[in-house]
Amino acid sequence: MNKQNPAESKGSSSAAAIFAALTIVISLIISIVIYAFIFGADANFSDNPENHKPVATSVDSVKHYFGVIHAGGPIVPLLMTVLFTVLIISVERFITLNSAGGRGNTGAFVKKIKSALADNQVDAAIAECDNQKGSLANVVRAGLNKYKNVQGEASMDKEQKVAAIQKELEEATALELPMLSKNLSVISTCASIGTLVGLIGTVLGMIRAFGALANAGAPDTTALATGISEALINTAIGIIASCLAIIFYNMFSNKIDSMTYSMDEASFTIVQEFSASNK
Repeated sequence: MNKQNPAESKGSSSAAAIFAALTIVISLIISIVIYAFIFGADANFSDNPENHKPVATSVDSVKHYFGVIHAGGPIVPLLMTVLFTVLIISVERFITLNSAGGRGNTGAFVKKIKSALADNQVDAAIAECDNQKGSLANVVRAGLNKYKNVQGEASMDKEQKVAAIQKELEEATALELPMLSKNLSVISTCASIGTLVGLIGTVLGMIRAFGALANAGAPDTTALATGISEALINTAIGIIASCLAIIFYNMFSNKIDSMTYSMDEASFTIVQEFSASNK
């Protein structure tokens, strides 16, 4: 296996950071365009420009809901940015983690490695790694290559050989795991930010609503309705964005944990088989 050097690892981290930053910027631009020109289109509102009320649901449901979302105010594009960021990064993580898992089932792959090592067929086990590909296969291949190299080392005793294999497996695992967890912090941050930004929009909307109620004599019902609508729309979008972020974060975390467990299981098998075959 070709190992990453520190410079390559740093470059990979920088690329991930650039990807996340570009995703946020692009999501913000798309959100502003959608908010201004799609949700804010004149056709989504009543003919009275002073009221700027969404068209009635009996006229056109889609236009009505677009108008309602636009009534959420300037916080809506920020919430949409959070939502789009979660979706884009989730798609990227889904593709990356599926690729890291390799071509076949990881459980079946580990079983094949165990079987090959039990029969002392190290080359067959390496061939399985070449066929499987992915992060798990990279870690196992590194351990197997070290397994072969130390077998003929007369200058090393058994304990030194086992330690060398363990060190190789640990280094290979340490190189692969950061790639699996990249940008998950962005998704977890969006899970918190979505709710908080939605809460800001809710507070601003309620301030507008109570301001309408505070008018002496006759409260402005239009301003009151607009304020409540702004509050509810921001709450709804914020909750949706946060829920999706939490779901995707937990899904990817579980997948990474499963792959990490497979790496540990395969590493343990390699060390144990070497110890058993070199008594």
